[in-house]
Amino acid sequence: MGIFSRMGDIINSNLNSMIEKAENPEKITRLIIQEMEDTLVEVRTSAARNIAETKELGRKADQYEARSKEWAAKAELALTKGREDLARGAVSAKQQSEQMAEVLRKEIEILKEAVSKADSDLEKLQSKLNEAKAKHKALMMRGSTATNQIKMRKVMTSNKVDDALQRYERVERKVDELEAHVEAFDLGNGQSLESQFAALEADDAVEAELTALKKSLGRSVSKATKPAKKVAANK
Repeated sequence: MGIFSRMGDIINSNLNSMIEKAENPEKITRLIIQEMEDTLVEVRTSAARNIAETKELGRKADQYEARSKEWAAKAELALTKGREDLARGAVSAKQQSEQMAEVLRKEIEILKEAVSKADSDLEKLQSKLNEAKAKHKALMMRGSTATNQIKMRKVMTSNKVDDALQRYERVERKVDELEAHVEAFDLGNGQSLESQFAALEADDAVEAELTALKKSLGRSVSKATKPAKKVAANK
């Protein structure tokens, strides 16, 4: 079973449990990211063990191959000394060493394939994890926006706004009443400052118009007296 299928089984199991409990989307996405991060750690740890074991098996295979060469040399020596029985035993030991080295080399190849597969899976999983984190961030922003919109709509559809406006209107009416009381205190207490200035301005306007009228009458009288003087001179 690959790491993706195994991780999928774990996530699906936890997701089903959370959905049954009506958990929110943020918790679900956090769970997915956590499972992926845990899987990354697990796969890296397993790959590290495989790499270490590959090196250990390589050293053992080298040792068996070295022993095989030693037994081959001993078999030749035994034959030169006329000890065929010893040569036969050396050849048998040589073959056993070669077989062990071959078995270890096969195990090493299997481990190398596992490490290579893990490296490919890690790269894919890391890419998926980065994508999941980006989607999680976008989802959180959308969720926050939606939550704020819901709160705003609840406020707008409730009576709180109307109540606040009504309270504001009551305060405004109260201020109007206070200002009316201030104006009422000025009634019957003589002319107010504004009315006195208004009277002065009215007096100035009357005086200006009266002065203009006098000047106009003066010019009319002057014109009327000039012909009378000329008649008297002719007589």
